[in-house]
Amino acid sequence: MLKFFRRIRKGFIEEKKFSNYLLYAIGEIVLVVIGILIALAINNANETQVKREKEQVYLKGLQAEFETSRLKLKELIAYNKQSYEDSKKIVAYMVNNNTQPDEMELSNLLYNAFAFDISFHPNSSLLNEMVNSGSLKDISNPQLRILLTNWLSNLEDIKEQENMLNHERNNVINMFRSNKNSIKTIYDQTGVSSELNLPVGTEPISNLSLLQSTEFENNMLMFILTSITTETLHYAPLMQNMDTILQVITSEIKE
Repeated sequence: MLKFFRRIRKGFIEEKKFSNYLLYAIGEIVLVVIGILIALAINNANETQVKREKEQVYLKGLQAEFETSRLKLKELIAYNKQSYEDSKKIVAYMVNNNTQPDEMELSNLLYNAFAFDISFHPNSSLLNEMVNSGSLKDISNPQLRILLTNWLSNLEDIKEQENMLNHERNNVINMFRSNKNSIKTIYDQTGVSSELNLPVGTEPISNLSLLQSTEFENNMLMFILTSITTETLHYAPLMQNMDTILQVITSEIKE
């Protein structure tokens, strides 16, 4: 085709039809420009398609991560609730001298209250990778980008609160690191000693005297307050935030 246009141009020049040649030249330029624009449009369409496919991969991966993290947080909230509820039962015995637990009941309450570490470990490997590589910009929904960025900040706040909770928890546990009280008794009474293949003591040291300790009561009250605060002011809003993120991600996934 180029040879055809060159022959036409040559004919115009030889015949000295300058006006016709000028029109031809303009037309040739227009055709070249149109060809370039078409090529750019095709290239842009291909790039857009690649970005959309990449975004869908990210969205599905984020959906799986947040669904797993949601299950973890739900279980953690249940553990935390059991922890402070059993702690409240112990404090109730401390203020009511008419009703007292036996050694077995106290050991079970103490074990349920302090045996499990309260710490949220979400699945965030993909999100962290996206942030570190700058791939968060591939998420086209601006609301979702903001939610994901805020999520990482919220996790930092959660860690600070959990550090406070762990501090109060250790204040209670440290009272068993003395000659007055016995972790071994709790292990024996709750069956932990048998599970760990530890010998069961024949003359257990009673922990019932803790119910008369003001220091123990103070530590328990601080632990209960921090536990409830962790749930109501941190875990509950985090769960709501996670639900919102999952809703937006789901709406962006194209089946």
